[in-house]
Amino acid sequence: MRHPTHAAFAALSVALALSACGDGVDGSGAEPAVVARTNAVDVPIWLSQTEAMDPARWIASREAGTLLPEADPRSARLRASLARARSAFIEDPRMIANRTVQLGQMLAAAEMPQDYADLVDGFSGIAGASHRRQLYGEMCQHYFNTRQQGLDAPTALARLTESYGAQGGAARAEPAGSPQ
Repeated sequence: MRHPTHAAFAALSVALALSACGDGVDGSGAEPAVVARTNAVDVPIWLSQTEAMDPARWIASREAGTLLPEADPRSARLRASLARARSAFIEDPRMIANRTVQLGQMLAAAEMPQDYADLVDGFSGIAGASHRRQLYGEMCQHYFNTRQQGLDAPTALARLTESYGAQGGAARAEPAGSPQ
C-alpha cells in the first residue's frame, strides 16, 4: 500500500512542474520575470557569435553608453582599428571587441580610463613589433597588469612593445588551419 504522503508529494510535484511550463502568467497579474540580455540602451552586454551587430559599432556604442548609428565616426574609427588588428591577432574581430570592452571596463574601474580605439591600435602596434600573430586576450592581461604597476598608457605600451619585440620572428603555435 502506498503511503498518503507519497501521493500528496507526487501531486504537488506534478502541479509545480505544470505551473513552470505555463504561458508566463502566474495569476497574480504581475509581469513575468525577464532575464536581461542588454544594458539600458539596448547594446548587448557581450557580443555573442550569433549577434548581428557590427563589432566596431558595438565597441563604440559600449564606450559611448548608448546605441550609436552605424555611420557614427567612432564606429568608423573602430572599424579601421579592427581591420588592422585582424592580421595581428589570432582572435576574430568579435573576440577582440569583447576583450577590448572588458579591458576598458577594468581600466575605468581602476580609475585609468582609456579610449577603446587607442587600445586596439596600440596592441596592433605591439603585435607588429613581434612579427607574428598574437593572442589579444593575453596581451590585454599583460597590459592591465603593467598599468596596475602605476605606468601611464604610453609607457605601458612601450614596455610591452619592447617585451613582445624581443620575441623576434620565432613562430608561435597557431591553431590548425589558421593563416599566418
